[in-house]
Amino acid sequence: MTDHQTTSSNAALLILEDGRTFRGRSYGAQGTALGEAVFATGMTGYQETITDPSYARQLVVQTAPHIGNTGVNDEDAESRKIWVAGYVVRDAARRPSNWRSERSLDEELIEQGIIGIQGVDTRAITRHLRERGAMKAGIFSGQEAARPVPELLAEVNGQASMEGARLAEEVSIDAAYVVEPADHGWEGEPRFSIAALDLGIKSMTPQRFAERGVRVHVLPATATLADIQAVNPDGVFMSNGPGDPATADTQVGMLRDVLDARMPFFGICFGNQILGRALGFGTYKLRYGHRGINQPVMDRRTGKVEITSQNHGFAVDAPIDGVTRAPEERFGRVEVSHVSLNDDVVEGLACLDIPAFSVQYHPEAAAGPHDSAYLFDRFIDLMAAEKQNPGTTDAADVSKAPIADTDTTVAVASDAKEEN
Repeated sequence: MTDHQTTSSNAALLILEDGRTFRGRSYGAQGTALGEAVFATGMTGYQETITDPSYARQLVVQTAPHIGNTGVNDEDAESRKIWVAGYVVRDAARRPSNWRSERSLDEELIEQGIIGIQGVDTRAITRHLRERGAMKAGIFSGQEAARPVPELLAEVNGQASMEGARLAEEVSIDAAYVVEPADHGWEGEPRFSIAALDLGIKSMTPQRFAERGVRVHVLPATATLADIQAVNPDGVFMSNGPGDPATADTQVGMLRDVLDARMPFFGICFGNQILGRALGFGTYKLRYGHRGINQPVMDRRTGKVEITSQNHGFAVDAPIDGVTRAPEERFGRVEVSHVSLNDDVVEGLACLDIPAFSVQYHPEAAAGPHDSAYLFDRFIDLMAAEKQNPGTTDAADVSKAPIADTDTTVAVASDAKEEN
């Protein structure tokens, strides 16, 4: 018997809610994993992918055919654990080969109890999800795979939908912590201090701020305006995160308090959706979402195209052409600053009368492109302008100003992590 033959002990099934079934072999832990099946197109950075909290309660299908070849290490994880509900790959590496590897991906999945499947046609799965949309699914391996398929399909369809799921509080921290610039190569006193709401924050995000001299107070998803004011920040940041933004009423209400106080605000991904809701716009679920590190986005003010890292299944429903009045009229005018070149999805919002902006993608990009790193500098410029001239700045004014090239030491530090 070869390594590629399937026995009853390592058999595995991936079953989608419409009954489509894929048979393979177990990968990682064995048992049952339920979640929403989605696909991610990144060809590198699988460790960052599976440790991204935005993937909570999702079965991630990797479109890259060969996964696990560089192993895993203790440096590249984007959070404290693996968050994917299950993992689907075509060809799992038999052994890792990289000087930074500390153990195999298979060992890591087993250690953390993550159930996966290998040896399936991930191209066929991806085409199916593109045609039918992201859907409920389940991975069943070992003894679970021996159960009747109709019984397994009923279990798949009996799980809760991603629509209406409130997950940010589940993945957020319990206690606040601080990320200091001095720990990430910055010399001298911090330039600014921000309060960052952890809605599923990735570790690289506060690091990107710290590299630029910004002290980051990371707060739980349930933080109030009083909690934010207690750390006396120069600005407020909201991170990426999982779940349906329509359930984030607590964060939306808190952000409205922040905007009323004219505290400079920057949001990414889930934070973009929350800004959209705070301004009075709606959100909706995308057919199969944007997940990968090669998503083209246009900055509508400059015409520049950025290749971006993304991971989201919901989007803001706002007019993409011209300036509009926010439905919550006290926040004034707003415009869609960035759009997806694949499907015209809103990829950024800029407020024209208050100091607030956001993007739908991930400018910290680990692993991924660095095209959007300037957004961290833009937020710093926004905080500086508001501090110098309180009550007079807005995101549009700052976005029109040229941004100096990021210090090369920041780029070098980032590249060292992503070369895997």
